[in-house]
Amino acid sequence: MKNSHPSSADTPDTFLTDLRTLVTEAEKLLSQGEDTGHGSALRARFDAAQERFADIYAGAKKRIVASGKYTDQAIRENPYQSLAIAAGVGMLIGVLLGRRSK
Repeated sequence: MKNSHPSSADTPDTFLTDLRTLVTEAEKLLSQGEDTGHGSALRARFDAAQERFADIYAGAKKRIVASGKYTDQAIRENPYQSLAIAAGVGMLIGVLLGRRSK
């Protein structure tokens, strides 16, 4: 899990599926009251899922920060165009909301 290149299997959907499977298995173990051997296997799977979540979170955080920096740079390089676009979007939203309230 420590590799920096996530494979196609490391997506949020597969993570959620693995997490649901883990919860289902934990519920089975708790309902059966088994304390033999399965507890360590369950703990290992939980730790692996937690590590995958941390990797997905770190990747998403990097992409969001990079997007924010790119947006900031674009706005600083083109302030008047950015202002015009923001005003246009604001006016469009205002017109759409104005029509909706009538």
